[in-house]
Order: sequence, then structure tokens, then C-alpha cells
Amino acid sequence: MSVDISSRPMVDVEAEAVAGAVGAGGSRRARRRTEAESRGFTSAFDRRRSTIRWARRAVQTLLLVFLLIGALGPLLWLAKSAVTPTQDTLRHPLSIWPHGADWVNLKTAWVDLGLGRYFVNTLIIAFGSWATQMIVATTAGYALSILKPRYGRILYAAVLATMFVPTVVLLVPLYLTVLNMPLVHVSLVNTFWAAFLPAGASAFNVAIMKRFFDNLPAEIIEAARVDGAGDFRLFWSIVLPMSRPVLGVVSVFAVLAAWKDFIWPLIVLPDPSKQPLSVRLPALSQVTELDIFLAALLISTTIPIVFFLIFQRFFLRSGGLDGAVKG
Repeated sequence: MSVDISSRPMVDVEAEAVAGAVGAGGSRRARRRTEAESRGFTSAFDRRRSTIRWARRAVQTLLLVFLLIGALGPLLWLAKSAVTPTQDTLRHPLSIWPHGADWVNLKTAWVDLGLGRYFVNTLIIAFGSWATQMIVATTAGYALSILKPRYGRILYAAVLATMFVPTVVLLVPLYLTVLNMPLVHVSLVNTFWAAFLPAGASAFNVAIMKRFFDNLPAEIIEAARVDGAGDFRLFWSIVLPMSRPVLGVVSVFAVLAAWKDFIWPLIVLPDPSKQPLSVRLPALSQVTELDIFLAALLISTTIPIVFFLIFQRFFLRSGGLDGAVKG
């Protein structure tokens, strides 16, 4: 029996067509989801079985425990050994304070080894490296992404090309540059400027900033330009406030990289009184008791760990434009 479609209202026909399209789209999405779930070691049908389900949970638990031991084990052992006498650490390295804890090691390491001076030096270098990298990365990313200069693609390609040059190859040219600065002919060796200024030439940070700026809502930027915002006002009042997540990520990278850097501060800071913790602690290990040295290592690693824990939410946040676009 045939049905005359022309005799039916057009609205009903369109509604059925839309419903069919939606149903087809929903079925396709369900089919893709089912295919994605079946691409694991076990299929969706196997996961309904209690034995398979408990085996998966057991494997996941063992893997999590292994990762926790591998990641936190050395740090926990360092924290334990830092307040353990040397003889107990050598005789019973895995025992938890067989003859009690010696909390005086922390004070002795801070006072006798003069960690306060080296700690301040490390903070100065880390802050200078952070400020230099943030200024260069944000301005370069803003210029390449928002301002779009005429030869922006060529400049961006040149910036990315520097990422393929090994850092060790750049040590000699960088040292010759800070030894006799071009134009001003001033030597920056044995100054904090030489320790953190070269960190600004980070192509990785520029690439991160540019990619983030590329994803900013173009409507907000165009509205700011229509309202009369100049390039600097647009950068300071619009782009930077919306870029707090990526600023936090780059900040963590910059501070941690400066905190653990060893070769470059060793080369440009020959004066021991200006060297950071990463350079002085290996030198002090030869003339320091093991328990005192481990206490000094614990002190030196506390700040970067705390810093990372504070800013870890920037790594877990998927988007940084909450509330930027409404309606």
C-alpha cells in the first residue's frame, strides 16, 4: 500500500526527516563508542564477567602501586635518610629510624653548609630566568599569533628550527657572547645576568604561547579593537588575563628548569659565593657527612616540589577561557 507524501503536511515530513537524521547520527555515535570500547585488551562483553572485571582491577591497582613506588619511593627514602644518622643509613638503608631520628641534621645542613646564601642565589637565578622567559615568550607569541607580521610564518619557522639544535652545541657561542657582550663590550661572567638571560631564548615556550593565543576567541579580540584598544592594551588587558593557564604552565617549566640547571651556572659563575644549590651541593658532597648532605638535598628539593604542587592544576585544566565568552 503506497502513501501519498504530497498529501501530508510539509511540517510533518520535515520533522520526520530531522528525527531520522538525529537518529542516524545517534546510532553512528553509539556505534563508534562501542567500537572504541572494544579496542582494548578485553571487549565490552568480557568486562561484564566478574573474573575479568576483578582481574582488570587487580592489574590496574598493581600498576598504580608500581608507579607510586617508582615516583615517590626515592623522595620518601631521601626524606627518611635526611634525618637518619649516617651509620644507620649505611647498615640499614631501608629501615625506618632503627635508632631514632636525628632532626638536628636539617639545622646543621642549613647553618654549617651555608645553604641560606646558595638558596638565595638559586631564587635570584630562578626568578630572573622566569621573568626573562615570560617576557620573551608572551611578546613573541603575541606578535606571531595576534599581530601577524608580514613574514610571521618565516620567523616562526626559524624559531622552531632552533629547537633541533642541541643545547651542548650552544654552550661555547653563549659563553663567548656573555664574555664580551656585543655593542656594549661588557663581560657578564660571574654575574647573575649571565646565568638567567640566555634562558629567554626558549623556542619551546614561544611555540606553546603562540598555539594558545591562536585558540583565543577572535570575537573578543575584534571587539576590543573596535572599542579602540591598541596593541599594548589588547595584550595587557585582554590576551594575558585569558592566558593564565598557559602562563602557569610556562612558569612551572621555567622555574624547574632554572632550579635544576647545572652546566651553565657552573660555567658562568666561577665564584662559589654566587653559585646556586645545583652547583654547590655536588662540590660539598666530598667534604660533608652523608646524613648532613642528604639533609641538604632534602632542603634543596622541597621548594620545587611545593611549587609544582601549587601550580599543578594548570596542567590538569583543559581550558582556560571559562566565562570569557557568554551568550
